[in-house]
Amino acid sequence: MHSDRKAVWAVSSALCLIHAATGAPPATQPASAPADLAFISTAFENASPLQWSVDADGTVHVYLSYDYERNSPNRAAGHWFFQLQGRSGAELTVVLHNFDNVWNGRPGSPISKKTACFVSADGRTWTTTPTEKIEGNALRFRVKLEGGSLFVARLEPYRISDLDRLIAEIRPNPLVEITTIGKTVEGRDLEVIRVGKPDAPHRVVLRARAHAWEPGGNWVAQGLIRALLVDDALSRRCLERYCLYVMPMANKDGVARGWTRFNLLGKDLNRNWDKPPDPRLAPENHALETWLKGMIDRGRRPDLLIDFHNDEGGGLHISRPNVKLDAHLARMARLEQLLRKHTWFTEGSSGSSFRNPGSIGEGLLERFGIDACVLEFNANWIAGLKQPATAAAWQQFGKDLREVFLGFFEGP
Repeated sequence: MHSDRKAVWAVSSALCLIHAATGAPPATQPASAPADLAFISTAFENASPLQWSVDADGTVHVYLSYDYERNSPNRAAGHWFFQLQGRSGAELTVVLHNFDNVWNGRPGSPISKKTACFVSADGRTWTTTPTEKIEGNALRFRVKLEGGSLFVARLEPYRISDLDRLIAEIRPNPLVEITTIGKTVEGRDLEVIRVGKPDAPHRVVLRARAHAWEPGGNWVAQGLIRALLVDDALSRRCLERYCLYVMPMANKDGVARGWTRFNLLGKDLNRNWDKPPDPRLAPENHALETWLKGMIDRGRRPDLLIDFHNDEGGGLHISRPNVKLDAHLARMARLEQLLRKHTWFTEGSSGSSFRNPGSIGEGLLERFGIDACVLEFNANWIAGLKQPATAAAWQQFGKDLREVFLGFFEGP
């Protein structure tokens, strides 16, 4: 009996440690209970770190893990990607927890009443499912395990393997050059993809995935790259006018690990651009800045740089540092007009007093005189199309960017 009590105490202590580390309460169902849910798998690419438990009534509670900013109280959890495994045909109520984020030292939540959720039987074909924000800053939804398993994700995933497939597809094209410009904290290659002629009159630089949970920029970049490589009159005209450079996945380590915001050493890759990046703590930003300086030294200063992101609202973020802004703001106004004309963009731009010190948009404008900005894609809804934010819609946006950039460089 004494050994049995010790075993029970050990299990209880372990569950309490899980609760202390994750905010997840111990599971309340007996270990032998026949459950509709057998397991939650995260044994695949880009899956999010989490803990989980099942209530006596069968409700599945998922507790996402936060990632943290270095030398800061800031933390973030907003990415979820996991697979439910259980009885075929089972209907499950799932509640997601741990959205008590901290940003700039203030509490904040990455979810709202409009937050979307995607589900897929095979991890490739996705549909949306309704969600409900409930008391306790949690998100609840119902799903059915039609074939005994179901993938659940915040957005349609774009993984490192998806990028690798794109690179393999386009590499043989003579209009494409793929350059490794550095490595991540964990040693993954950081690429810049060039599409077009390096001696074209103008240069556009796009960066995606500085924050690991935000795949929209990857889908947009893929749509644009593929469109420019179609041998039609419009693409030929575009590539006579400008050359495209894309850093497709800045935070590769975070994508690989299913993290939300920061790199593996706690740096936000869309911050601290008001000074040279630390090559030890933010090698991803150091690699990009080194490449940009090399472009400038060769007389190929980028004419436009856009950093792609996802958020709950969308919009064009135009920061206003203490430099001469009239010409820059006029060009940004023209960019917004062209986005409205040629794409489904409707969200508008930041107000006349907006500043975001340290962001890549403000930093590169202030330090290098590059017309730089941040373009946020609404993660929940595309107002211009009146539909959820899907990978197909984002790829169409990328395709339509061809004419946006053409008009930008053919205009006044």
